[in-house]
Amino acid sequence: MPKPADAPREEAAVPAEQSVLQPPGLRRRVIFWRHGRTSWNAARRFQGQSDIPLDEVGAAQAERAAGLLAGKLAAFPVPDAVKIVSSDLSRAVNTARALSALTGGDVTMDPRLRETFGGRWEGLSFDEIERAYPAEIKLWQLDEPNVRAGGGETRAEVAGRMVDAILDGVAGTPEGSTLVVATHGGATRVALAKLLGLPEELWRTLSGLSNCHWSVVEQSQPSLAGASQWHWRLTEHNVGTLPQPFEAPEDLAEPVED
Repeated sequence: MPKPADAPREEAAVPAEQSVLQPPGLRRRVIFWRHGRTSWNAARRFQGQSDIPLDEVGAAQAERAAGLLAGKLAAFPVPDAVKIVSSDLSRAVNTARALSALTGGDVTMDPRLRETFGGRWEGLSFDEIERAYPAEIKLWQLDEPNVRAGGGETRAEVAGRMVDAILDGVAGTPEGSTLVVATHGGATRVALAKLLGLPEELWRTLSGLSNCHWSVVEQSQPSLAGASQWHWRLTEHNVGTLPQPFEAPEDLAEPVED
């Protein structure tokens, strides 16, 4: 029987996995993943491109975060479409390898994904830098994009090489795939800002990443244009700080047979 003309329209159901806020379609993702802790991180030393390995805590962080990321990657819609690239510094490489051991595939190293070269600041604690170079470190901490860290690189230079490496890495990947970038905290922050199109005076609005935390960007919509023309949106930032799920103490929990 036909419905009356004034009957309310029935809306098509939207699948739970499909957002109503953006058009459907598979999108490429980039996961920026900072390496685990080193002894210089723990001592608050400016690490830069000095090749300092993971300490015991950092290795454990990498193993835990790799398990979380592997589960996240397994839920993405395109199977076996994960590519892992890494800074060639050992703290990033060994963090990346913790993930590749779970997901399979190789880790590709790219020196463009290194942390900022810190010149004469590398190896100094931040307290020592503040005493010896008070004017320079103040400008650096204010995110002045063209101040050289210890006479080394500027933030703008770091952002440029990082974004070039990321776009090269993602250019040949299919829609729906994920590029995992194992890299460094400061380099990630400026690369994210540049990739998202933020003007340099707003780069400071993004925080850096904690050890073994990650941020995720995705294409704003599928596109046949070249990678340099893609637009990106930030979907997660500095993830990894969530507490463990609550579990009732054993004396209050329901008994189970196991």
